[in-house]
Amino acid sequence: MPRFYLDAPLAAGQLLSLPESLARHVQVLRMQPGETITLFNGHGGEFAATVTAMGKRNVDIEIGTHDPVERESPLHTVLLQAVSSAERMDYTIQKATELGVSHIVPVYSQYCQQRLSGERAEKRLAHWRAVAAAACEQSGRTRVPQIAAVTALADALVALSPVGVRLLMSPVGAVAFRSLPDAITSVAMLVGPEGGLSAAEEALALAAGFTPLVLGPRILRTETAGPALLALAQARWGDG
Repeated sequence: MPRFYLDAPLAAGQLLSLPESLARHVQVLRMQPGETITLFNGHGGEFAATVTAMGKRNVDIEIGTHDPVERESPLHTVLLQAVSSAERMDYTIQKATELGVSHIVPVYSQYCQQRLSGERAEKRLAHWRAVAAAACEQSGRTRVPQIAAVTALADALVALSPVGVRLLMSPVGAVAFRSLPDAITSVAMLVGPEGGLSAAEEALALAAGFTPLVLGPRILRTETAGPALLALAQARWGDG
């Protein structure tokens, strides 16, 4: 059954017209009145919905019963990701969402090649949130991860909420993943840009309580590192 995210209040018995962008998706699928879709709004669970009318520009539906299903991980995860090029950043957000990340904090660091401000930054943030929502549609998640506005790394470290463990991806990390504690309920992960973090930035992270971590003898690309660590964390402390 096709599954869509709709950022709006939903209730059983409700009649509504789908927003234009979502209606186009339903029309592309050539759905007909009487067929059903699944809707979720990020507040938990999902709804069955029946198409009641299909026009050239509109699709009307009736909301059915609410299924309180939850597919979220018990592990709370925060990914502080240095901003990378457009496709790489999209990949990180998509895969991190599929892997159950709770919160993504895009950060600027010294060697970031991408710098956005003003309207461009707002458009990019809206795009990232749309990427995350689409990943939730595909993966079955019922809650969309929060994606913060881009901030400087130093500011993000100061604002970071208390978490159980803080991990810094580092090619010269002093700690192996297998040596981490067995019982963890929350974890923050910091991943640098293509050029890595500067020595001063790594020192800031260490002062903020981050532990340098190495996953193996190979250096991972910036778009790979976060999802790789999330997969390991979920298997050990979360979904596994």
